[in-house]
Amino acid sequence: MIKLFSTLKKYIKIYFVFIKNSLMAQMEFRTNFIISICTECAFLFAKLLYVIVIFHAGTKINGFSPYAMLMFIGSYTVITGVMDAIYFPNLSKISDYVRNGDLDMMIIKPISTQFLVTMRYIDFGLAVPNLIAGIAMVVISWVKIAVTFNIINIIGFVAFTIIGIIISYPILLFPFLLSFWVVKIQAISDITWALWDFNNAPMTIYGKWLQRIGIFIIPIFVITNFAPMFVMNILSKGLIFWAITAPIIFFILVNKFWNYAIKNYSSASS
Repeated sequence: MIKLFSTLKKYIKIYFVFIKNSLMAQMEFRTNFIISICTECAFLFAKLLYVIVIFHAGTKINGFSPYAMLMFIGSYTVITGVMDAIYFPNLSKISDYVRNGDLDMMIIKPISTQFLVTMRYIDFGLAVPNLIAGIAMVVISWVKIAVTFNIINIIGFVAFTIIGIIISYPILLFPFLLSFWVVKIQAISDITWALWDFNNAPMTIYGKWLQRIGIFIIPIFVITNFAPMFVMNILSKGLIFWAITAPIIFFILVNKFWNYAIKNYSSASS
């Protein structure tokens, strides 16, 4: 147990070094940083057109009012901000590492190669617009739909948001590990990000079988749906248990797949 905490402390320190280095690098080229924010704001505006359509329609969608829909969209936007900042800048580079042989130097480092490859870079410019807009949407919708503002709901919403961020990691990493066998994974990457956008609405608008697949097989709906469902008191105890269990299961699976991929890695530089 002492060794576990010592290792955890070590990796937390290393991650803060990653954060510091990424921030320093982005501040050296502030124009690029500002352009990154502006570009993400443009993408965010395009997403918000969906919100405008919902409010102009003014009708309930599968029992959800426009403001209830806004909470789901806000939750999606917040976690998208985290995904854009932490996961996207790292996972999108995996195929290049494998193809160019850059992975060779990472494997010999005295830390987990998986940690180094998938957590090294943080893009703050991509995160800022989504986090601000997402939090604003959640707060506005929370007030408008008169959800009880108490400590249980606040802790629950934050906890399920954190669970969504955690389980995003293995779900997004799985397809990118195919880079070890497939040289070009652009199509796989496009499908992955398309699946991500399934979260931009309550999962109940989809059919029952698609819901089951999106909860238990490829738990994409766990990412952004469960936090709003919890505060709206429509999340069952079974799904709460699954939300706690799923990240553990999928982290174990993705770690085993990573180790298998590394064993089959052939240096491109050799």
